[in-house]
Amino acid sequence: MEDHWTVGRVAELAGVSVRTLHHYDEIGLVRPSARTGSGYRAYAAGDVERLREVLGYRRLGFGLREIAELVDDPSADAIAHLRRLRGLQVERRDSADAMVAAIDRELKARERGLTVTPEEQLEMLGARLYDAIGGAYTATRRTEPRVAAQIWDALGDARTVLNVGAGTGSYEPADRAVTAVEPSAVMRGQRPAGSAPCVAAAAENLPFEDRSFDAAMAVSTVHHWEDPTAGLCEMRRVARRVVVLTFDTDEPGWQDRFWLTRDYLPEFADVLAGFPSLGGMAGAIGARAEPVPIPWDCADGLFEAYWRRPEAYLEDRVRRAMSVWTRVGPEAEQRAVRNLRDDLGSGRWAERNSDLGGLEAADLGLRLLVA
Repeated sequence: MEDHWTVGRVAELAGVSVRTLHHYDEIGLVRPSARTGSGYRAYAAGDVERLREVLGYRRLGFGLREIAELVDDPSADAIAHLRRLRGLQVERRDSADAMVAAIDRELKARERGLTVTPEEQLEMLGARLYDAIGGAYTATRRTEPRVAAQIWDALGDARTVLNVGAGTGSYEPADRAVTAVEPSAVMRGQRPAGSAPCVAAAAENLPFEDRSFDAAMAVSTVHHWEDPTAGLCEMRRVARRVVVLTFDTDEPGWQDRFWLTRDYLPEFADVLAGFPSLGGMAGAIGARAEPVPIPWDCADGLFEAYWRRPEAYLEDRVRRAMSVWTRVGPEAEQRAVRNLRDDLGSGRWAERNSDLGGLEAADLGLRLLVA
């Protein structure tokens, strides 16, 4: 096995120009540290590994300055970089698959002589967030029995239930007649065999007659809707009862309830900047709000689920099933993960959050609207 590789050989293997490698050398991004028998500079195995990481991030569209920060992260080894690169590539693949599906739909419509509206054309370019991240959901997102019990209790004696923004089918009650609505093809494709029938539609335009269902439910999905208030009013139109699991941003300092957003991800506040107030949503459908505590061992890997298990947020597979990370972007994500890793290693996280150790459940802002 070779112990060094010439610049020309590395350029050939990596599919880049020698000039590119010289540039990386000049700016200190990847410097060949070995020497050939003739005294020429060459790449050692560690240099090649670093170059692989640089090129991987570069082909994902990262800038050189941002790449330098990522590859110089002392807390990330080769395995961590590979997992990160894999997660980012999976996101890109799922997004591309969603766009191809949208293009195919438009091609079929045009070939049949149908009119394609401007809204439908733009939807192709903005393939929904779930189409970009949905491929990771089945790994960690599942029904949490204690949260499910509260949702199902709120459904009362409803026999027919519409699940809006149904995703892969978590929280759908097995003892009732459920119809699901989900706009994302990626999510619909992951619904297990035997799931409730699923209609491709958006919450803001439900294809059902007035009062078609005893109840309509929506679980951790309202923040993804283009017009949450309109979607809630549609649920109120088609059902006699409405049950919605959402998030409370009315309380002053709400972003400080959870240590992750307080200490590591202030960008979370920007993600929900345009989100309707809890009071506004409740008022739109005449609902009351109930707190939904999150158990310390929550089975559903939603954003707040690991409040007493902070190490989980260091795992790429866990974060990939949380839309928040896609919304804040890779730079904020990697900074938050890096700082959290440092604080877990130094004991600072434990010092700051010593009051959490004995809690069985925490109120982190999840609310159930019941109308």
